Amino acid sequence: MKRDHQKLRILLVDDDVNLSKVLAHQLKKQHAQVYVANSGKEGLQLFRENEVDVVLTDIQMPDLSGLEVLHEIRKTDKQVVVIMITAYGSIEGALEACRLGADDYITKPFGQEQLTFLIEKNVRLRRLQQENVELRHQLVERYSFSNLVAESSAMKEVLRVAMQVAHSDATVLIQGESGTGKEIIAKAIHLNSPRKDKPFVVVNCPSIPENLLESELFGHVRGAFTGAVKDRVGKFQLANGGTLFLDEIGDLRLELQAKLLRVLQEREIERVGDSRPIPVDVRIIAATNRDLLELVREGRFREDLYYRLSVVPITLPPLRERKEEIPYLVDFFLRRFAPDRRFEIDPEFIRLLENYPWPGNVRELENVIERAVVLSTENRLTAASLPPHILASVPPAREAQEGEAGHVSLEEVERRTIEAALEKARGNKSRAARLLKIPRHVLLYRMKKLGLQ
Repeated sequence: MKRDHQKLRILLVDDDVNLSKVLAHQLKKQHAQVYVANSGKEGLQLFRENEVDVVLTDIQMPDLSGLEVLHEIRKTDKQVVVIMITAYGSIEGALEACRLGADDYITKPFGQEQLTFLIEKNVRLRRLQQENVELRHQLVERYSFSNLVAESSAMKEVLRVAMQVAHSDATVLIQGESGTGKEIIAKAIHLNSPRKDKPFVVVNCPSIPENLLESELFGHVRGAFTGAVKDRVGKFQLANGGTLFLDEIGDLRLELQAKLLRVLQEREIERVGDSRPIPVDVRIIAATNRDLLELVREGRFREDLYYRLSVVPITLPPLRERKEEIPYLVDFFLRRFAPDRRFEIDPEFIRLLENYPWPGNVRELENVIERAVVLSTENRLTAASLPPHILASVPPAREAQEGEAGHVSLEEVERRTIEAALEKARGNKSRAARLLKIPRHVLLYRMKKLGLQ
C-alpha cells in the first residue's frame, strides 16, 4: 500500500482500543503511516494537525459519532478519502454516511486483505477523479478565447462572435477550408459555455459508412437490422446536456438531412427500429469546408436545414489571407511542442513561411513546426528546418521597394514604432518586444527586415 513511493497517511478513529492497535499494526505492515485516535474529538484534532490521505472512522462512538466526524471533515476537505467502519446491524448508518459524503464503508468483522483492497480502491478512484478535474482545467485553459491566436482583423471578428455566441444555446455553422481550425473554434465555444461540464461529442460525417450513420447519430434497438444484437446509444444521447459537433455536414445525405431537421425542430430523436421519441437537450455546432448555399442551389442540401443550422454563421479565413498571424502561430506551436526549449529563429525562416500559400492552412503550419522541432539538433530554426516543398515554392528574397516620393511608407511607420520602443526599453530587445506586445523573435525578424541594428 504505497503512495507514489511515499507512505500512505491514514487516520484511524475508533473507541475500541484493542481493535485500533490491531488495525494500526496491520496497516503499518502495509507501509502506511498511521495516526490513531480513540475518540471523535481526538480524531478531529489529529486531522487538523496532520495531512492525511485516508480517514477510517467507526460510526458508533460515545463523544462524537462517525457521522459528526465526517460532517466536520467535509467542511474543510472534499478530497480526503473517508471510509466508515460499522457493525453488521448498522449498515443503514453507513449508507447514510455515504449519502453525506463518505467514500465507502466496511462492516465488522473484516480481514486485513479486505480492508487493504477497500483503501487502495478508493484512493485510486480519488486520484483518477482529481486527475480528471486537472485535465479538464487544462483543457478549458487551452481553449480559452484569450489563448487563441487572433492578430488579423478577420480572426478578431471570428473570436468576437464566438465569445458572444458561447453563452447562448444558438446553433452555429462554422465554414472554412480544411485545416483552418473549425473544430478548435467549436471546442472553444463549448468549453466557454454553460454546457462546458457536459460532453462534447464529435461526429465526422464522411468517415462513417452511410448505412451506419443513422444508427451512429440516433442509436438503434436490438434486432433493428442484421447485426444489431443489442441496443445502442447514439451520439445525440451521448451528447445530452452538452454539445454535438457535426463535422463536414455538407456530406450528409438528403434522407438524414430530413431527420436531422426534425431533431432540431422537435428536440427529440427516434432510434432505428423504435418509434418511441426520446427527448434530448443538445446544442448543435456544424462545420463544413463546402459552400452549402451552392449545394442548396444544386439540390444536394436542404434549404430549410441550412437556415436552421446557420442561426449564427462563422467563417474562418484561410491562412494565406491572414499571414500576419504566422509569427504568432509559430510562437504558439513552439510553446506547445517544446515548452522547455527556447529557439532562436532566423528571419529567413519566417519570410519563407509568410510567402508560402498554405493549402493545408493552420493544420499544415502546425505539422511543419512540429517537424522542425523534432528534427532540430540545436535550438535554432533556419530555412534548412523547413520541408523541401516550402523551399521550392517560395522565390528568393528581394530588397523592399522604396515608398513613393512624398509619402511615408508602411515600413517607415513600422521602423519608427520599433525605434521608439527600443529607445524606451534602452535597447533591451525583450523589453521592447513586451512593449510592442509581440514575441521577441518577431521583433528580431522585423528589425532584420527593416535593417535596424
